[in-house]
Amino acid sequence: MSQNHFDLRLQKYGFFHYSQPFLCIFFKTWCISLIFNLKKYRYYNRFSSYLCGTQTKTTMTEKKILGIGSALVDILTQIPDEQLLSELNLPKGSMTYVDAETSVSVGERLSRYGSQKAAGGSAANTMSGLAKLGIKTGFLSKIGKDEIGRFFAKEMTDSSVNPLLLECDTPSGRVQAIVTPDGERTFATCLGAAAEMRPADIRPELFEGWDILYVEGYLVANPSMLRKALATAKAQGMKIAIDMASYNVVEENRDFLLDIVENYIDIVFANKQEAHAFTGMEPEAALHFLAKHCDIAVVKVGSKGALIQHGDHVVNIGPMEANVVDTTGAGDMWAAGFLAGLVKGEKLGKCGMMGAILAKNIIEVIGAKMDETRWSRIYDSIAKL
Repeated sequence: MSQNHFDLRLQKYGFFHYSQPFLCIFFKTWCISLIFNLKKYRYYNRFSSYLCGTQTKTTMTEKKILGIGSALVDILTQIPDEQLLSELNLPKGSMTYVDAETSVSVGERLSRYGSQKAAGGSAANTMSGLAKLGIKTGFLSKIGKDEIGRFFAKEMTDSSVNPLLLECDTPSGRVQAIVTPDGERTFATCLGAAAEMRPADIRPELFEGWDILYVEGYLVANPSMLRKALATAKAQGMKIAIDMASYNVVEENRDFLLDIVENYIDIVFANKQEAHAFTGMEPEAALHFLAKHCDIAVVKVGSKGALIQHGDHVVNIGPMEANVVDTTGAGDMWAAGFLAGLVKGEKLGKCGMMGAILAKNIIEVIGAKMDETRWSRIYDSIAKL
């Protein structure tokens, strides 16, 4: 069996994760021998848990995170009641893909209520949040050669995110993000150029120098490209995290999601609706199911907080009181806070609290962006953890 094959087996079973602070030729050779000696492995696992605190603390430090998703510009509109959603045939709280003509039609129906524009897309929002927390981030997607595309690229750069944006002749993607009085958001998404990402666009050099790949679940709509991205990232030794994105996306793509989670994914983020759509189980049971298929599983349970599982260790993150205005970006910011803590080597409980702090703050504003005053409050809250 080749040395590269040994390395892949070690990576799959987490040896390098636990032994990272002590890597040397002797230690790596000893780890390899453990694959073939179960008794030694058990002693090793206890030893590494003692040295590294694996049950409560992570060992990633100062990693760089590359996000991949749809480059979209959000057009945010608050409406006075839910009747319009029914008229537009948009299920409340869902994300519905629409064509360019329908997107224009929805925009016309919403125009009387006024709107505001911001760079969006699930993974792009998470990368922006991570950058605000001092993590080096990039974002890979495709845009059109138009004003919307230029607006998106500038917003990424202004947010300190490295924009790895390919171009095509298709108009850039946009989202009609509709917010009802209870703060719930409903998306009518026209992917535009973002849907033009192809397997051929996924070149190994785009992944060089990055440690973690963060994937938005909406990309399951482009399965061949997504699978190529996951395989390319794994081949380069990257860890991979995915956010499940939306319950209806999960329902429609469950088999594909299960396949990629089992074969590629290290960290899964899901809210209780997405977790139920994926497993058919209530949050705690869904958490245990997910944790059997990945390294770290997160199930967010709304006003009740969140559950995190790593191995057999479960952390319960309590709820935070918030004045809910708009839930747009809540999951994106939760993932940003959690991953920022993770790559800084914080304990899982603190990672979860960092996620909760960002989510609490984002739902108190319209859209998925926050001003510097609110970010200052976030920094203060994290410093007190």
